[in-house]
Amino acid sequence: MLRDSDAIATLPVKDIRTAAAFYEDIVGLERGPGRKEKQVVTYKSGNSKLIVYESQYAGTNKATAVTWAVPDVTALVEKLKAKGVKFERYDFPGVTHEGDVHVMGERKNAWFIDPDGNILSIVNM
Repeated sequence: MLRDSDAIATLPVKDIRTAAAFYEDIVGLERGPGRKEKQVVTYKSGNSKLIVYESQYAGTNKATAVTWAVPDVTALVEKLKAKGVKFERYDFPGVTHEGDVHVMGERKNAWFIDPDGNILSIVNM
């Protein structure tokens, strides 16, 4: 049914202006075509979209909300850290750490949190 349709990540935020500053200035996403709602922003991310919208439930999810597949997790971590992003550290069984990067065999992951508490992840492709 849905296998031929694109999925769109959707994140609740408390304040759309604060979220826009984070996702545009820090993360580097580009706004998609304009929307009429002032409390909703759509971003283009590769071939995907991310919708950020104001909600009273922002930050209540305690699991990863969005993951980006990137060619070099370590390099991107350093770029984001230079912009003030703080990374999370999780101690899963079988995980080692290279600084802020979690290493599980050939897989490398790093997690960070947006201003509203949404857990975001980057992983090697």
